[in-house]
Amino acid sequence: MSSKKLRVGVLFGGRSGEHEISLVSAASVLRGLNREKYEVIPLAITKEGRWVLPGRALLEASLSHADLRRALAIGRSVVLPAEPSETALQPMKSGESDPAFSLALDVVFPVLHGTFGEDGTVQGLLELAGLPYVGAGVLGSAVGMDKEVQKRLFRQAGLPIPRFACVRRHEWERCRAEVLRVVRRRLRPPVFVKPANLGSSVGITKVRAAKALPAALDHAAEFDRKVLVEQAITAREIEVSVLGNEAPVASLPGEVVPAREFYDYAAKYLEDTTRFLVPARLQPRQVRRFQELAVAAFRAIEGAGMARVDFLLERRTGKIFVNEINTIPGFTAISMYPKLWEASGLSYPELLDRLIELALERHREKARTRFSIELPQKRGGVLKE
Repeated sequence: MSSKKLRVGVLFGGRSGEHEISLVSAASVLRGLNREKYEVIPLAITKEGRWVLPGRALLEASLSHADLRRALAIGRSVVLPAEPSETALQPMKSGESDPAFSLALDVVFPVLHGTFGEDGTVQGLLELAGLPYVGAGVLGSAVGMDKEVQKRLFRQAGLPIPRFACVRRHEWERCRAEVLRVVRRRLRPPVFVKPANLGSSVGITKVRAAKALPAALDHAAEFDRKVLVEQAITAREIEVSVLGNEAPVASLPGEVVPAREFYDYAAKYLEDTTRFLVPARLQPRQVRRFQELAVAAFRAIEGAGMARVDFLLERRTGKIFVNEINTIPGFTAISMYPKLWEASGLSYPELLDRLIELALERHREKARTRFSIELPQKRGGVLKE
């Protein structure tokens, strides 16, 4: 690599219920990137979907959550055309760009959580723009976001998963009694009810009695057209970080010990009562099994770059269940993904370096693929070989 600094666009915000969480994660990534190696370009998406370039002043601030929120309000509007371009980002209006910032990017680091950011939509745009980016591709991102589809893939791959049922919003609104009958036949309380395409425990309810199921389904259906009903398991919550492309590796497992009954939104982001045991207190054979299952889950969804795999370790039987996978895990100061790699011998700045290397590696590998063919010339009405 030349001595020229790599321009890294850190993309944050987004049209998602997890917008605020993205700001917290992005602030941590912006602080962690080595300025001697990278020219860092903050790039924000408002809740309405407008792309803005905050300007160099943001990098000179404390890079707090509040700083990023202000940047969303004052940034200059830009667009990312869906075609390869040397400048990549383009100002919405002539003369609106910041001359102190180049609009060219070498690689994009999406720190977007939830819909319109983690679900393959932004990844598809970056593919069309010809830009390398950190994390899973379009397919892996989409499947990683859709918990119902990922569970079907896990099951097909032979991975152990909890029993679940999927309720589609239009079915629930049209025939509530029939949906309740089917769900109650398959599962018994306690169950968890959650949107299929949302993270950070948004819209999730623990249902302890059958009479509470309709309200929980109504609540989850506000956030998605598909709702998952999952059998609750009395278990320890174990998490494993995965890193890599063709040869992914797994970190040491960690354990989440929430002060609340389960690891909900408040426990994750609003309170400081949750305990993280890193590494988790496990037997060596259990550690190896969690790592094997984490890599298998990563491969099952066609993961790339990074992911965090969440498990349930049933207290009564010791059985391990794959709960879900997150393709853009949290990067906050208390997030498990970087904590687990730090415990495994990879510091936060080194982890960011490795993720950028993996993005460039995947982009180079994809460039080797042929996407078109030359047809033989037609002469005299006959195709000439």
